[in-house]
Amino acid sequence: MRSFVNPAKVKPGDGISVISPSSGLPAIFPLPHELGLKRLARDFDLTPVEYPTTRIMGAAPADRAADIHAAFTDERTSAVIATIGGSDQLKVLRHLDIDLIRAHPKPFFGLSDNTNLINFLWTAGIVSFHGATVMTALGRGGAMHSLTELSLRAALFSAGTYELTASTDYRDVDFDWRDPKNLQTEPPMAASEGWRWHGPSRKISGVLWGGNLEILFWNLAADRILDNEAYAGCVFYLETSEEMPSALEVERMLMCFGERGLLRQFSAILVGRPKAWSLERQNSLEEKAAYVAEQEATVLAAVAEYELDVPVVTGLDIGHTDPVLTLPNGGLVTVDAVEQRIFVEY
Repeated sequence: MRSFVNPAKVKPGDGISVISPSSGLPAIFPLPHELGLKRLARDFDLTPVEYPTTRIMGAAPADRAADIHAAFTDERTSAVIATIGGSDQLKVLRHLDIDLIRAHPKPFFGLSDNTNLINFLWTAGIVSFHGATVMTALGRGGAMHSLTELSLRAALFSAGTYELTASTDYRDVDFDWRDPKNLQTEPPMAASEGWRWHGPSRKISGVLWGGNLEILFWNLAADRILDNEAYAGCVFYLETSEEMPSALEVERMLMCFGERGLLRQFSAILVGRPKAWSLERQNSLEEKAAYVAEQEATVLAAVAEYELDVPVVTGLDIGHTDPVLTLPNGGLVTVDAVEQRIFVEY
């Protein structure tokens, strides 16, 4: 098993670096960004520190990389958090100095396109955190979801075991960030069916690795995935983006992971609840249910085709829906399929 550095925890009163390594959407939608910064300061007692490209849309990859270097080496801050995801962070990675970041490890928080940086940090042997971003989880209308806040707070400030909790409600419907009323009002939530357990009933512990499936596939194509043996015994977690890839696309991506031999390395698989609605594709309740069911069936079919005798948990709140639980990428997780409980080590 590979060894990982778990960066020092944050303390109340510390600074936190706020960066846009993917999209500079704070430039276009300042309201959720400002709300997220306010909550970092008021609710978490952390001082946000921004950088030259934090509020610039379309910043050059080299400039975003310079901000990543600055954030990790900034003596004013103890952690780094992304404002939001995007679609081209892969271009930033070739500008990063892995030795510099190894010499200045800090907890990094992000998801979606930030899977690029999370995977880079995993390669560097540094634990990072797949979860909240400033504009989405922290900039949520009304208040942060309680499960999001609890897991983020534990990952920031606490070391030790944390049990993930299945949410009783969820949301995948988006709202216009330009309307201040949408940030002042608690968003309507739908009832959640909870987690679904598949495969053998056994208790598994391993190192977490994964993130957004589309981004992991890009990393595979760009040769930014290590040799298969580096992932032996890992617990694989995956989720899909707001672009809502079809079941056929998911099948083909998992096929590539399977043919590469990666899927056979994993001791358990955690699957996020798919986002099934977007402003561009406003599915009905029936269409949403069909999309979620089809994607789950596709993942389970890949598990069967590659003869993986491992526990699989689907429907977790670990992706593009609300709430979002924080996962320690490179940290330890215990998947107890006997008691149907999941514990992570922050």
